[in-house]
Amino acid sequence: MNYGDTTFMMLATAMVCLMTPGLAFFYGGLARKRSVLYIMMQSFISMGIVTIIWMYGGFGLAFGKDHGGVIGSISDYFGLAHVGLVPSNVHAASIPFILFFAFQLMFCVITVPLMSGAFAERLNMKGYIWLLIIWTIIVYIPVSHWIWGSGFLSKIGFVDFAGGTVIHTTAGFAALAAIFVLGRRHQKDISMKPSNLMAAAIGTGLLWFGWFGFNSGGALKAGSLAAIAFSNTFIGLASGMVTWMIYAKLVRGKVDFVDVLTGSVAGLATITPCAGYIHPQLAILVGIIAGIICNLALSLQESRGWDDALGVWGVHGIGGFTGSILIGIFADKAVNGVSASWHQFWIQVFGVILVAIYSFVITFIILKILGAITNIEPSDEEIANGLDASLLEETTYDLEKLNN
Repeated sequence: MNYGDTTFMMLATAMVCLMTPGLAFFYGGLARKRSVLYIMMQSFISMGIVTIIWMYGGFGLAFGKDHGGVIGSISDYFGLAHVGLVPSNVHAASIPFILFFAFQLMFCVITVPLMSGAFAERLNMKGYIWLLIIWTIIVYIPVSHWIWGSGFLSKIGFVDFAGGTVIHTTAGFAALAAIFVLGRRHQKDISMKPSNLMAAAIGTGLLWFGWFGFNSGGALKAGSLAAIAFSNTFIGLASGMVTWMIYAKLVRGKVDFVDVLTGSVAGLATITPCAGYIHPQLAILVGIIAGIICNLALSLQESRGWDDALGVWGVHGIGGFTGSILIGIFADKAVNGVSASWHQFWIQVFGVILVAIYSFVITFIILKILGAITNIEPSDEEIANGLDASLLEETTYDLEKLNN
């Protein structure tokens, strides 16, 4: 065990943990004022529920002994069996195995909350909790094993440094499926009017901070690879933001504060899968591509009338999808043993398309079945009155004063 690596990974784990409440503030600030607490609660409760799943079978299914390249062993590590201070010879050999468990848990915790912004105000808490449990077990955990747990995609050479495919692509395309199943909001004004842009800015800042641990922690130890991933993170962030602002000015004629926040997140989502495979000089190109492609994706969903309230598919789904493919174009073997080539490019294309389709189809089926056996959508009256008051019997703001 290396004490420096252990300290570094403890910090990275804490930073990724902070991203979930950061996401809550980001989505809460962008949500309408009557449903702020409700959408924030969806992020916070993931920590509790997903931790239990991860302890009792989830971690083993993701990182246990491989069975046919598809799934790990549920009995491996069940209830933290054999998960202790001794490092694993297979996963992160220089840190305690319990720390690897915790770091991977934080990735799992944030994934379903990422998609919640797409179906804001269209899924009640019962529906959300069932989706959180089932989706984590049959989408996130298998995909994590395929790519990070010695599954079939890793065996053919597919790579994803910090979750562009495992987290952002799965969440983004699951969000798209949820949009199709749940449909559009029935209110005449379906635009998502931000309740508090200062809260959204705080959330974005927390996401920025946490993302450095998210990406550099993918190295699983302190060193030059972590430093490269760290550097690529802020360069991708900056480039994505500036490109988004330029695009907004040229296409829409103005730049608003939401553009600044969203552009930075698009840059981060896109740089994530390739953060540990490319030189920092190329991270600026990744950000530029993110600022253009993600904007085009949002324009497409708007033209199609897809009610993705907070642009999850266009920013996270397409961002992670694009970044995963760019590994095949920009990767340098000197950075982390992976070279850009036609062979690597087609492996990346195949892998990320497979994951996107799998996540979309399974999420569609989950929500269809849940909708058939129980009520998972809030009523129009509950939405009109605000989900904070209707479902939680709480309020964020004194709405009477705000309306006067």
